[in-house]
Amino acid sequence: MSATSDRRAALVQIAGAAAAVVPFAANADGAVSAATIGRARGIYGTRIAALEAAVASGDFGAVVAEKNAFILFNSGAYPKDKASKANAISATNAVFAAVRAQDKSALKSSYAAYIKTCDISPLPTVQMESGQGYSNDYDYKARSKAG
Repeated sequence: MSATSDRRAALVQIAGAAAAVVPFAANADGAVSAATIGRARGIYGTRIAALEAAVASGDFGAVVAEKNAFILFNSGAYPKDKASKANAISATNAVFAAVRAQDKSALKSSYAAYIKTCDISPLPTVQMESGQGYSNDYDYKARSKAG
């Protein structure tokens, strides 16, 4: 009987230690670095930049199909810069207000404003001081036009 209580006491101690560690892991805000911001700008910014021809022709469906790219770009490119994120979100709202209104000229102007506000270019450029480009198979540029 003493072996059972010893095992039980050991399991209680292990469970207590695990419970003490878990809340810290749950409160982590994720990895926010220049690499993750660059990845968001590269992946989702490229998708948004590729909408230029669709916006010019007034293809509202193509813009709606890439709605998640706008959302993910706004959250990934500005994870801690609340002012820039708010500007990007308001510019996104203007783009989708033009889509809901089916207004081609408003779509063109709001899309151009979004591109300018968020400083989106078709393919991201890598500066020597900000990191390196495509260097392994896990890099987002490995199987994309950026690579």
